[in-house]
Amino acid sequence: MTIRVLHVAEAAGGVERYLYALLRNSDHQTVENYFISSQHYELEKFQKYVSGIYQIQIAHAVSIKEDKSSVKQIKKIVKQIKPDIVYAHSTKAGALTRIALIGMHIPVIYNPHGWAFNIIQSKKKELAYKLIEKVQIPFTNRIICISEAEKESAVRNHICSADKIQVITNGVDFELLDHAKTVTRNELGIPKDAFVVGQIGRLTEQKSPDIFVEMAEKIKEVIPNSFFVMIGDGNLEGEVRDSIKAKGLEESFLITGWVQNPTGYLNCLDVATMLSRWEGFGLALVEYMYGGVPLVSTKVDAIPYVINDGVDGLLVEPNRPDEAARAVMRLYHDSTLATELVKNGRSIARSQYDIKRVVKQTYHLYVDILGY
Repeated sequence: MTIRVLHVAEAAGGVERYLYALLRNSDHQTVENYFISSQHYELEKFQKYVSGIYQIQIAHAVSIKEDKSSVKQIKKIVKQIKPDIVYAHSTKAGALTRIALIGMHIPVIYNPHGWAFNIIQSKKKELAYKLIEKVQIPFTNRIICISEAEKESAVRNHICSADKIQVITNGVDFELLDHAKTVTRNELGIPKDAFVVGQIGRLTEQKSPDIFVEMAEKIKEVIPNSFFVMIGDGNLEGEVRDSIKAKGLEESFLITGWVQNPTGYLNCLDVATMLSRWEGFGLALVEYMYGGVPLVSTKVDAIPYVINDGVDGLLVEPNRPDEAARAVMRLYHDSTLATELVKNGRSIARSQYDIKRVVKQTYHLYVDILGY
């Protein structure tokens, strides 16, 4: 029997990458996938992996008028498709979808992809997000958490009981990484003999691009031929560029802007970083590990569950550019350590974080919910 699943998503970035990998690797003989996305998604790449695709306007911020319209559109599409299960991804899509399905008696799976209440923000917003999550639990059959840290956070904050949650740790589509178009240092104008430190991630508060620049300044003082690459774009790009200029680092810095194949830049890097202030999982960490790049990351939220300090990466405190710089320079000076981290990282990535494992666990969850 084929299970018909309708996915609803709003947030782009990591959620989009997760969904693409999940849908691309699904067994289309057993699961028939449909997809409702927000206006932020590149729908062309999804089309060959779903039976139907719908794009609707979903406001990122709260808007009573727009949210009512989104709920109405979701309800209409659900009635048209008649799915066996609806799978909602991220906070906003999760809220609108569960409202739309009230009274329709269709099982709902919700994956927050990192709890919004864990984001560094005002206490008022934190409490509001917790309330939103709690009041919707009665309309949710199962919550998927992408890490053990996310499950523990939900239970600790009394969002729901542990038996309502299933942890399906994130996974990466290694086949896509193997076939990613590689970018060379020569194409980017990076000197061949440079020591290159890079970071994949949006230029937003979460990913700490400001800390990356401060770290770069400290590294440059010790390693004159160091060069720095930020792979991504975001609302802080202007501020980041101003900081780079003020520190006199313009000749040693590259911000790529948005790129379609960020992992294609990994072969240009000697060390990769993830200096997040909060993180539900951190897909780029697994991509660094699989790509054979030694990494330095902050020890926040789910990251210590992914990276074992000193085994497959080095962990530092958030908002500490001096500590991050010391960790990067440690890898520069200790090639034996860097090689060991890469060896362990590749092995762990392959054994624990394959998207095919995620696909299997997700399918078994569908079967369990439907009682097949």
